[in-house]
Amino acid sequence: MQLPAVPGALAPSLLAIPVAFGINAATALADSPLALMLTGVLLLAGLISIIFFVSGGSHFQDPLFCVFVVLSFTSVADLIISLEEDGYISGFMEVYVREGEPYLRTAHGIMICYWDGIIHYGLYLAMMAAIGQRKSYRNLGLFWLGSLMMSIVVFLLGNLIGKYSSDLSPSFLLNLPYILIPLWAGVRLFQQPKALPCLSPEKVAKEQGKCLYQRPQDMGLVLLLLLTAAFTFFRGMVVLDCPADSCFEYIYQHEPYLRDPVGYPKVQMLIYLFYVLPFFCLSIYGLVLPGCSWLPDWSLVFAGAIAQAQFSHLGSSLHARTPFPYQTPEDVWWSFLLTNVLYALGPQLLAFRCLRCPAFFLPATPASRGKKHQ
Repeated sequence: MQLPAVPGALAPSLLAIPVAFGINAATALADSPLALMLTGVLLLAGLISIIFFVSGGSHFQDPLFCVFVVLSFTSVADLIISLEEDGYISGFMEVYVREGEPYLRTAHGIMICYWDGIIHYGLYLAMMAAIGQRKSYRNLGLFWLGSLMMSIVVFLLGNLIGKYSSDLSPSFLLNLPYILIPLWAGVRLFQQPKALPCLSPEKVAKEQGKCLYQRPQDMGLVLLLLLTAAFTFFRGMVVLDCPADSCFEYIYQHEPYLRDPVGYPKVQMLIYLFYVLPFFCLSIYGLVLPGCSWLPDWSLVFAGAIAQAQFSHLGSSLHARTPFPYQTPEDVWWSFLLTNVLYALGPQLLAFRCLRCPAFFLPATPASRGKKHQ
């Protein structure tokens, strides 16, 4: 027996029912931040469960794997926020950003979301892959640690002292785990064993017996770090309202973004002044005198921190969300880009040098001590 054909007008309407239901559900989620948050928690729990059952629980022997899974989920959310704020997509996180964290709509907020959604997400995937293959991820982890800590510290302090301090809501407390988790993760990363190079004591002694003028690459790096340290001190004086004419001219004609009342650029320059500047001085010391075994690890931490900070600072200075009086003038774009790119490049070169030729930074051997006494 042949069934009657479904009328043509009825078929589309039947197909439209689930489509309309999905659209209404998505709209309801977008209009309810609580429902959106619960949906995100459920999706994250489902993701962790799938990974657990597929891997048989072997990946979860390292607790940092769980941390990277959770943070990779938030990285995707940050990427969605940044794309939505720049107008590439719409209808996903608008209610949450508008009602919960309006400071994410600033140029700085958009830039840190881009960094988290692209660079941090890539680092999470690489570190999770290394855990799955039982390989060391210590160097990647230290770079990530510095990047995340710089991002969240500048973001939180800028929100507390900037123009958005009066708009803080309870959702601001959601950022506190971003301080506690990296601190705990950093302790575990530093406790992981280092991958020691296979170098003979004689080769270590030969490398550590060279003076600075016998190491032209290190000499150039020291010169770059000296210039970077001087620039760090100068910009610190600028944001501290130094009355010198050079500071006044710089903040109005070269980097007016430093005057932006959002507070992020001022906090960034003060962190540079009080924390990064001493590290530059210690790095120069470590390049001159051998045996500073702490330098390779901390160079990675500061390389990640300054890479993130400079990306956010450069992007915010040129972004359309920054009010026009605080945007970088077009006639100084090239000098502004050159100085800030070189500023970011110095720590990366330092970390690369420490990883490529670590013999100079290994603890002094008896052979090298005897060579020095001779």
